Parts: sequence; C-alpha cells; structure tokens
Amino acid sequence: MTFRELNLKDDILSAIEELGYEQPMPVQEKVIPFMLEQTADLVALAQTGTGKTAAFGLPVLNMIDASRKEVQALVLAPTRELCIQIANDLKGYSKNMRGMRIVPVYGGEDIRTQLRQLDTPPQIIVATPGRLIDLIERGKIELGAIDFLVLDEADEMLNMGFKEDIETILERTPATRRTMLFSATMPKEIANIARRYMKNFEEITVGTKNSGAENVEHIYYISQAKQRYLVLKRIVDLNPDIYGIVFCRTRQETKEVADHLMHDGYNADALHGDLSQAQRDTVMQKFRIRNIQLLVATDVAARGLDVSDLTHIINYNLPDDIEIYTHRSGRTGRVNKKGVSVSIIHSKEKFKIKDIERMLRKTFEQQQIPNGLEVCKKQLFFMIDRMQNVEVSEEQIAPYIPQIMKQLEGLSKEEILKRFVSLEFNRFLDYYKDAEDLNYHEHVRERGERSDRPERGDRPERGERGERGSRTGNKVRLKMNVGEKEGIDPKRFLGIINDVTGDKSISIGAIEVTNKFTFFDVFSDQVEKVVLAFAGETDYVVSEAKGSKTFEGGGSRKPEYRQRSERSSEPRSGGSSWRGGDRGSRPAASAGSAGSEEKPWRKRESSDRGSRPYSGGGDRKSSGYKKRY
Repeated sequence: MTFRELNLKDDILSAIEELGYEQPMPVQEKVIPFMLEQTADLVALAQTGTGKTAAFGLPVLNMIDASRKEVQALVLAPTRELCIQIANDLKGYSKNMRGMRIVPVYGGEDIRTQLRQLDTPPQIIVATPGRLIDLIERGKIELGAIDFLVLDEADEMLNMGFKEDIETILERTPATRRTMLFSATMPKEIANIARRYMKNFEEITVGTKNSGAENVEHIYYISQAKQRYLVLKRIVDLNPDIYGIVFCRTRQETKEVADHLMHDGYNADALHGDLSQAQRDTVMQKFRIRNIQLLVATDVAARGLDVSDLTHIINYNLPDDIEIYTHRSGRTGRVNKKGVSVSIIHSKEKFKIKDIERMLRKTFEQQQIPNGLEVCKKQLFFMIDRMQNVEVSEEQIAPYIPQIMKQLEGLSKEEILKRFVSLEFNRFLDYYKDAEDLNYHEHVRERGERSDRPERGDRPERGERGERGSRTGNKVRLKMNVGEKEGIDPKRFLGIINDVTGDKSISIGAIEVTNKFTFFDVFSDQVEKVVLAFAGETDYVVSEAKGSKTFEGGGSRKPEYRQRSERSSEPRSGGSSWRGGDRGSRPAASAGSAGSEEKPWRKRESSDRGSRPYSGGGDRKSSGYKKRY
C-alpha cells in the first residue's frame, strides 16, 4: 500500500512525498483509513517510534477546514520535547495547505511569547496539560469548537500525574468531539478514561498489547551490586559505536554515574530534574547531533524524548513498574531498525526479569559479562574498520606524504602496522590485561551442592539450626548508621541485610529505627557473620550497640519486630532510594572503588568535578514490581 491509496488530499500528499514518505507504516495503514472512513473514537496501542504522529496527524489535517479561524483540533502530549516535535511534524505535513496554523504551547517558555502566537487562533494546538489549563484560565484558548482531540503517549501522561488535568480538559471540550487515544501500554487508568470519556470507541493494536518493540533484543548481565559501574563500563567498551541512554533510579545516581563516566573519558552527560530548561535543551541538542554518545537519565527526565537511531538502552537499575521498562526499551529498535535493551542486575533480581518476560511475552538472554580479552579484541577491530573506511583527502595530506615516506622508508609494511596498532592500543591492552571477572558466581561446595546461600526452594528443614524461629541462645544488640533521616523503615532495613549478607539463615530480632540509627537484635553466634559482611561497606557501618540491652518486652520505645519471610530479600518498593541522595554529606564510595580507575587510553579533560571515587553500587533497594494488571 502507498499513501496515495489512503485518499488523502493532494496538498498533504505532495508535502509528505517531499519529506520522503512512500509507504505507510503498520499503525498508519490501520489508523488513517479508520479515521477517514469511520466516525467512532479510537484507542490505538503502539510502541513509541512506530509512526504515530503521522497516523493521527494526516487524517486530522485532511478533515480540518483551514478557512475556519478557530481551534478545531487539540493534541495533548506529556512533555515539552514531544509537544515541540509533534507540532513541527504537523507543520511539515501541512506546509502546502494554505491558511493552516499550528501552535505548540508548553511550560518552560515565556508565556508571553505563546500569548502573542495565540492572538490569531490556530486551527491546531499541540499542548502539555499544565500550560494548556493556564491559557484556558487566562481566556486565551477556547475549546468549544474542538472537533478532534488526540491524547498522545497517554500512559506517560498518567504516569506523570496529569490524570486530573486531562479530565479537566476533557470536560471543557464538546461532547461531539472525536477522541483519539494513543498509548504504548493499556493500564487500567487508560481503560477507565476510555470508558468514561470516549463513545463507541474502537481499539487498534499494532503488535501485541503491552508488548515491547519487535526489533529490540533483551539481554541481562548478573553481577554484584557494588560492581554495577564497572559492568556498565565493560558494556560500553564492548560496543565502541554505542549511542544510547543509561537509565538510573534517582537523580543523584544519575549525576554520579554521568560524572564518573565523563571523568573516565567517556562521551557522556546527564539529564535529570535538577537541570534548568536551558541546560536540558543544551544537553538534548548535543545528544541529538551525537556530540554526546551516552545520555544518563532518570525516567522522569527522559519522558517524551524522541531520538532516532539509538543502538542501546541500558537499565543501570531495573524500574519498579513493567510499563516503565516497556517505555525504556521502546526508545531503541525504531522504524524497523535493530536495538538492544541491556539490564544490569544482581542475583536477587532474577524474578524481576521473569516478571517482565511474562508481561512482554519475550525471552531475555542472560549473557556473560565480557572479559578483558573480548573487549580488547572488539575495540581493536573496530579501530581497524575505521581505518579501512576512513575518507582520505588526497589534496589535504599530499604536502606531507614525501616527508612521511622518507621517515618510514626503513620499516616494512608489517612493521608499520604493528607500530600503528601498538601506538593506538598499548594503553588499552595494559588497562585490561588483568581485568577481573565481573560475573556473579554461586558459591559451590566440593560435592557440587549450593553453599550457604539457599534460595526459596533450598531452605533447611524445620528444626535444623538455620531455620528461622528455631534458634536458641543470647542475642546481641547491633546498630547501623542509617535511620529515618535516610528513609529507612524495617522493610528497607531487612532488604539491606539480605542484600549485603546474602545469607537468609541470619535471624533478625527486634528492630528499632531512630532518626540517625537502626538498632537490631542478632543471635550471638551470628554477630561475627553480620559484622564481617558489612566490613567492606562504606555506606553502612554496623557495630555493637555499647551499653544497650536487647528488647525483652521493655524499653522506652516499643520496638517493631519483623520476622524475615521468604520474600524479605526483595522488599516491596515504597520510598525513594537514599543512597547518595537525601544524605548529601555522605561520600559516594571508598577510595578504592571503580570510579577512581582512570581510562588510560582516553584523553581526560580538566574539570571541576574532582576525582571523587564511585563504587557504582546504586541504591540498595531491591524492590518488587508494582503490578497493575
């Protein structure tokens, strides 16, 4: 099928042909005829980057009367970036339509500029919800003549907290409007909006509902949490031509990862909520033109970004919601191109991967973290490929060739190649020659049995010494140097214990969380095990609470006793990570950690960031998914 078979107006066809459009993409092939031939509302489920803007934009432009000087169509988008892009795309499709005006309105720009643009009512407004409501209340936008309403990235808007704003806007539009709702996923909130505000709607799904993009390969690596940053660098080094986004859980972690990547010589920058709009625009412009190879971002900061040709999405931390994973991975593998979604997890997060696999109906491949030899080989042949394919400017280098030939006349071709490779590669080889194995390995007994890290199905039988609740003996009161100030509660505290010790046989008794410390009881024969497990930690310091008695039913504050259940190693999410965030004065890591290693083969630029080392451990939270289905 071609666009000419879709019964679009000639002035639209001429514009999209000039833009290079030839054949409609699947979502366009389904949506455009429906909109032009039917009268019902539409719910379209398709991944980001599948051509949705043209799918709703072309039929809307086809049905609008350019001679009417009033707002006839409204497109709502979650972010400034997406709002601007949609408006620019619609302007491109309508450039041959006389009298057609399209105005984007969004936060982050001087409202006076937008007020001037609205002095003459446009036929189409593309808006973010907050700024649109502001302009409606100022009496500058009237929605009474709206014929078409489009909600683009509807699930993103709900995730960003725009539900009330969307409902306010919907209530101000006429009941006779046609509504088109586009979403990558179909959570219950989207279904509720469709049932409440849309009439006799049809649902069109491109691909499988709530599935990821078809062209994306999903892989994951398992490592220790404290080595996460080293694994990230290993992944990037294995893919010299990488162009992607690294997703972190918190803005503080985003800053730290980006800072240490730049400190280590990588072409990276950060995108997070602390940036001003001007700073954000600068970073995004650099990323779009590939002056930045790696963008380190939070989910909130990255919402609505539309950047083509991303090769990789890297989940530095898995998100709490599966819908968020779908949005992350959907940013690569667009327009029939291949992409890779990489997740760095620790051993206790395997169940999360299984949850995502079930929801997306896709198989994830566990891969071994590459060793130094694999990385060096990949980098070397990447360099050789670049040399083979470099564009030679004979005119520019001609004046230097005689002197070069004379200087190298005593060397054979083979010797020149060896010296060239050594010159470019020796430092790289030196860096990786003793690279450690970053893969996580289960501890194995001599008989081949699993060690003292039982999983859920491998726990000791009742009555054995390790069974919780069956131990006897004195307890010792210990304290940890974090408390309510860092967002610690008993569940999060137990998650830290499980994550660091990796030993579910340890029985934790009474827990008391104060503002600065957490006190807890442990059987005396397990104290050494707990203290030694935390000896290598820098963010958590465990010691005996001197002069403090264990709780035996007394005390000024009633302690909260939590027995560790089988799920305690994956405490449910709730509360943000504090690591390096709320505790602004705490150093990020110890002096011997990953970030202090310098990339010797990369040029380092002077910076005011200093050389603060970074362990890359991320937050210690090991949260389960909030399932919405």
